[in-house]
Amino acid sequence: MLSKKLQDALNGQIKIEGDSSQIYLAMATWAEVQGFEGIASFMYDQSNEERTHMLKLIKYINQRGGEATIPAVAKPELDYASFKTLFTQLFAHEVFVSKSINDLVHIALEERDYATHNFLQWYVSEQIEEEATARTILDKINLIGDDKGGLYLFDNDMKSFRGDAGATSATV
Repeated sequence: MLSKKLQDALNGQIKIEGDSSQIYLAMATWAEVQGFEGIASFMYDQSNEERTHMLKLIKYINQRGGEATIPAVAKPELDYASFKTLFTQLFAHEVFVSKSINDLVHIALEERDYATHNFLQWYVSEQIEEEATARTILDKINLIGDDKGGLYLFDNDMKSFRGDAGATSATV
């Protein structure tokens, strides 16, 4: 059985994962409208992945005798000034999610809930991958600079980009 404190914290993470899905979805829509098919495809896949993360939390809470709560969906507030700005925001958001997961792990240990601690290790590994993927993409954008041809190639490469950081494999 989950403690009230841990259930509330996990429900908070459900919101964060849902918000993450919405952020990627907003970025995908923007990229698609701009004609960047590869970036849009990557972002749509990431949005689906974040939704899956949310569903995994929901099922876990309910299976442990708790009650998952479904948060309201908020419109993401993003700056679309440039691709670099967009992906910089993405990286910052993934760092925020990692901190939140680490806070959850801390609460699970404080509550001596080793089952939840074990469950959360998947998220810890996943966040290592998410941050590494965002960092790799930013590195590529920095290499491209203002080169339009480079941006075209980058967009094309994003169709098959895999962000494997060795933790978990997810086709993106």
